[in-house]
Amino acid sequence: MATRTFEVWRGDANGGAFVPYETEVGEGWVVLDAMHEIQRRSAPDLAVRWNCKAAKCGSCGGEVNGKPRLLCKTRLDDLPEDRPIRVEPLRTFPLIRDLVTDVSWNYEVNKRIPPFTPAPDAKFVMYQEDVDRMEEFRKCIECFLCQDVCHVLRDHRLHDRYIGPRFFVRVASLEMHPLDTVDRMELVREQGGLGYCNITKCCTEVCPEGIRITDNAIIPLKERVVDRHYDPIAMLLRRLKRR
Repeated sequence: MATRTFEVWRGDANGGAFVPYETEVGEGWVVLDAMHEIQRRSAPDLAVRWNCKAAKCGSCGGEVNGKPRLLCKTRLDDLPEDRPIRVEPLRTFPLIRDLVTDVSWNYEVNKRIPPFTPAPDAKFVMYQEDVDRMEEFRKCIECFLCQDVCHVLRDHRLHDRYIGPRFFVRVASLEMHPLDTVDRMELVREQGGLGYCNITKCCTEVCPEGIRITDNAIIPLKERVVDRHYDPIAMLLRRLKRR
């Protein structure tokens, strides 16, 4: 057993502060293990959300040393030993208490996206490359780390006009499905605020499932918007149709 120092955010929506804790940690421990040990030894009232402890439920999202991570997937061995480990809640969403935030805004955004809608007589036969593309998008566990790290939500707080990387992934999974019939491009362009994204790839960097959010979802959606609204030939055809 070794001893590590943690600075854990304690507080609620009205304010709070980082509180230092020293605790023994074992070989192979992750940050969530340490939070449980702090609960057991020093702070039984410490609020931390978790469920599966297998990096599949997405519940234990937080920030460790300033970076959005899953607490159950962040090994203590990978963190510097010469300074305290700082653990805090996701900054993009309203704080409930300690390390627990209110992420319900995401579920309201999800309701605005039309679901998968195939043609009534659709034959569910697909090329393998389409299956592979859909499989990548469906790996999302909705931990919302990508939402937390995105500067449009984190720094500019544009929740009222920007749906964020997670939901661009969902729209992409539907728009690129060969059997889907619904057009969602106006939704992501107007209501979704796709143009606010400046392709920093920070969302891809924090995704625990390794989804290439920027390259395989956001950039293709941007290309489709450009083709539809800024391609001169497409613009001419639309004018002719209106006449």
